[in-house]
Amino acid sequence: MKYKGGLEMVDLASRRQFLKGGTAVAAGAAAGVLSPFGSFAAAPAPVRWASLMPGFTVLVTEFIRHHKLDEKNGFRLGAPTEYTTVPTYYGDFVAGNYDVCIGSWDSFATRYLGQVPIKLLCTITTAEMICILAARDTGKALDGLKGKVLAAPQSTGTYRIAQAVLREHVGLDIETWMRVQNVTNPAASVTLLRTRSADAALSWEPNVASGMAADKDLRVIFNAGQTYREKTGADLPYFGVAVRSELLAKDPAIAARLNGVFKQCVDGIMGNVPDAVKIVGDRTGFAPAVLQEAITSGRLRFVFNTMTDPAARAGVTAAAQFFARNELLSGVPDGGFFIQS
Repeated sequence: MKYKGGLEMVDLASRRQFLKGGTAVAAGAAAGVLSPFGSFAAAPAPVRWASLMPGFTVLVTEFIRHHKLDEKNGFRLGAPTEYTTVPTYYGDFVAGNYDVCIGSWDSFATRYLGQVPIKLLCTITTAEMICILAARDTGKALDGLKGKVLAAPQSTGTYRIAQAVLREHVGLDIETWMRVQNVTNPAASVTLLRTRSADAALSWEPNVASGMAADKDLRVIFNAGQTYREKTGADLPYFGVAVRSELLAKDPAIAARLNGVFKQCVDGIMGNVPDAVKIVGDRTGFAPAVLQEAITSGRLRFVFNTMTDPAARAGVTAAAQFFARNELLSGVPDGGFFIQS
């Protein structure tokens, strides 16, 4: 049979098969799957991560998002899930509800020792951010605090780090040298000091810079990271990035890409602090000027160290040995704790 225009009529069965194939192409395009008529690459699901608010980690997540560092490293990070409580933040990471977590490396080590399938990717800050503040008329550093009141959040790992550094490297037990008044968070200890309800306060950045901005009479009389480095010649790492093992198994290239993101983030923040702070504004819970002072003072010290570097792994292992000696960790994590390639 022919059409009036002289064209051969398509065989009905062939026509049906052709239409069926076209439908498959359309369905394949929508689903992002391979089709015999063409290839449609499935977009990988975004990597899940989180931010803890308020806190300086929001600076990290917002800087990465603003500069699209994930896309520049060949993958996608989803919008970070926002948390306001530390236990839930870590608890959801342990439960596998997100893939990449920014937190204290020892918190990750504790969970790794408890058989949680996570690995340390890198560290991004040092323990210089942990300080004891006092009024300028206290006397000579810690010597003037004997028998005085220290406001401190005793339930935190940060308190125990300061306690261990003082005990091992200064020869001072703060719980016998001073009278410790427990508070619920690092901001509360500074508040008690500012009202002179306490003689000193253990806190960490950006709370330290915030307190000194509000009360010009305050000064830092002890810095945990600085003391550790003076005594050991090495940095005491503090905040780092951990990754769920399932993500690493699913995408073997993701570790290198994440390392690229966090290195570029740290380099970018330290390369232009005012611009970095401007990006986040007051979403950290602190005024931009306070956050900038925390960084430029050297107390909120961003330093990128990847665990693919043997020297960086040795630094974390030495810190873990120090923590274990002072009963801050139940043991020293083995090599499986680190992403080494």
